[in-house]
Amino acid sequence: MNAGPGDIAQWLQQARGLQRAGKRDEAAGLFRRILSADPQNADALHAFGVLHAQRGDYETAIALIEQAIAFAPENAIAHYNHGKALREAGRSDDAIASYDRAVARMPRNVDAWSNRGTILQELGRPREAVESFNRALAVDPSHIASLHNRANALNDLKLRQEAIAGYDQVLRLDPNNNFALNGRAGVLRDLGQFDEALLDYNRVFALNPDFPYIKGWRLHANMHVCNWATLVADAEELGRDIDAGKLASTPYVLIAADLSATRQLKAARTFCLDRYPASQDPLWRGGIYRHDKIRVGYMSAEFHEQATAHLTADLYECHDRSAFELHAFAIGKNDGSPMRKRLESAFDVFSDVSQRSDRGVADAIRHAEIDLLINLNGYFGGERTRVFAMRPAPVQVNYLGYPASMGAPYVDYIVADKTVIPEERRADYAEKVVYLPDTYQPNDRKKQVSERRPARRDCGLPETGFVFCCFNNNFKLTPGMFDIWMRLLGRIQGSVLWLYEGNPPARRNLLHEAQARGVTSDRLVFAPFVPHAEHLARIGLGDLFLDTLPCNAHTTASDALWCGVPVLTCLGSAFAGRVAASLVRAAGLPELVVHSLPDYETLAERLAGDPAMLVGLKRRLAENRDTMALFDTPRYARSLEAAYRTMWLRTQRNERPASFTVGEPY
Repeated sequence: MNAGPGDIAQWLQQARGLQRAGKRDEAAGLFRRILSADPQNADALHAFGVLHAQRGDYETAIALIEQAIAFAPENAIAHYNHGKALREAGRSDDAIASYDRAVARMPRNVDAWSNRGTILQELGRPREAVESFNRALAVDPSHIASLHNRANALNDLKLRQEAIAGYDQVLRLDPNNNFALNGRAGVLRDLGQFDEALLDYNRVFALNPDFPYIKGWRLHANMHVCNWATLVADAEELGRDIDAGKLASTPYVLIAADLSATRQLKAARTFCLDRYPASQDPLWRGGIYRHDKIRVGYMSAEFHEQATAHLTADLYECHDRSAFELHAFAIGKNDGSPMRKRLESAFDVFSDVSQRSDRGVADAIRHAEIDLLINLNGYFGGERTRVFAMRPAPVQVNYLGYPASMGAPYVDYIVADKTVIPEERRADYAEKVVYLPDTYQPNDRKKQVSERRPARRDCGLPETGFVFCCFNNNFKLTPGMFDIWMRLLGRIQGSVLWLYEGNPPARRNLLHEAQARGVTSDRLVFAPFVPHAEHLARIGLGDLFLDTLPCNAHTTASDALWCGVPVLTCLGSAFAGRVAASLVRAAGLPELVVHSLPDYETLAERLAGDPAMLVGLKRRLAENRDTMALFDTPRYARSLEAAYRTMWLRTQRNERPASFTVGEPY
């Protein structure tokens, strides 16, 4: 085609005008005409690449912009748009390199610095992200996207107060910024300031009831402060939204809500697809490792003073080192506690990867050639689900820390028992179910109990009278269970209910709820937080532990049983509502597992009025504690190892994951 420079310049101007006007097909025709006449026209290649990116054809966009850069390597905007297209194509590391080239050529471009920081944040590199956002804000201190995303990165770095200050800056500029309100609420929630978090969640909800996950977080905050006014209606609305496929709630919130395991699975699948889709470029691609020992990697944010560590420390120490090589991947804080030191000594290799990006953690796991990667967080706590989405190990397991399905295609198994997941309910779990013979939960025979044993008066308990107790987190308390408890206090003269004091608003609301049911405030006693060893020392002052529904006591139940306090529980429908039944049965007290709330109330009243029956239960706990399945950690370890061997063998044989039952250990 014969065309002079003037023609090409005119066509380019027209094509750009059509592109700005949204007439992309016409613009594309002109770009083709230009490139037919001048194949090395960098401006046309660049603009045509941007047009393809606008259409969602990122691979073509990348190829065209790369050609443009080859002919005009100093075009900073081309490097910038190359980075944008690479990010959309999922090539985040390459995108960072393009943004580096862009900011080197235009160091005062706020959007380039901001976008670079956003990608670093997505890659799990918050410290570098903060530096990039700071560069953007040095140019424009009121750049809202950079202020907001820097606050998110500061929160990921656990710099809570700095994060709150960052969200406050956004809200001074834009008081109705839902993203900043929601971000600040999340920090306040993590700090235990649920009443303040609730104010922000309510503002978000008022501005946009369909803001992603707001209904779930709002419900969860209300449950933490025991504000039950709209609890039933809110849970029902959540259920309808989940059925409709909406981003209504993060999966973790639903564990304590009165929703079925079927709905929990649907919500988990929706959340996983939204936040943590499977990588299109998995790190493990089907190769078979040939090690002398099976390499088991436990990944957790709670390798410190925390409930999961209290359950698992003895398990790690009991693993058969002649057959298994244990690796820890610590993604959470090092609190310097005796528990942390104990855990560091319990593994063959203990890797603190808390400062690494998600890709860095995944690379470390792949480099270590881990055969089985155990997820101790699920969607709880300082989880790093994106690591599992990269598939760094042949077998990936949802274990212990998250009592529900993750709904993730890259999580192969969930460890359970036939109480927490009945065989007829396996369809409610995306993972294949591995059934252990006794209970899915391990325990620590070396629990540290304070030598100082408090008296009743030290804990605010009356010198006489029956002590019902429940040390579950306040968000597990529901009005239906509270109705039963208050009726029991009304019928059992001189009895009290001893509860965990999670936060001041919850205490106030519980006292108000008791008074509304005709129970005076002196009948409720609150146990403040104390170190775990001190808590174990005081538990024995309780006479009967009253469990909750729809979410049971978990570690709290095994602690009570260890300390000789019988636990009365009612079977729920989902995993989290059946845990205490599993534990109580493994403790040899199956008669304390009931199937209805009327039976629960009847048995609680009977136990409170029959000292001989209660003494008999406590005697059985005391006499059998060291031999019962619940606290036989070596037995448990052999069962879990048998499960690991079966998972590993299936991989060695190139067999797909499948549900199976572990036999009784020898």
